[in-house]
Amino acid sequence: MLTSIGRFLRKLRIDEGEILKDMAEKLEVTVSFLSAVENGKKRMPSSWNSRICELYNLTEEQKITFTTAIAETEDAIEMNLIGQNLQNRELAVSFARKFSDIDDDQVEAIKKILLGGKNK
Repeated sequence: MLTSIGRFLRKLRIDEGEILKDMAEKLEVTVSFLSAVENGKKRMPSSWNSRICELYNLTEEQKITFTTAIAETEDAIEMNLIGQNLQNRELAVSFARKFSDIDDDQVEAIKKILLGGKNK
């Protein structure tokens, strides 16, 4: 079953005039693994979030679409805290602990901060 991530990756690949092999080489994975991610049989590695944005120089609109696709597809998000200072680590842990208690107004305020004050 094609997931939101799969649709995004496939469209990006086609828009760039690439075949599976081209994108797989850029992402340093096998064609079969990329195909499995596109078809929802494998989970997209979290390292691809920033890597795809950089490799394909995504526009702000594409980044929002990509983020939405990730949110629609993922049941869990893994966060790499390697190299982060104590303040950032504490923020990440605090956010994770309180995540389920955040109301709609707080979600909008946080999104605004994360988007640098830009509205969607």
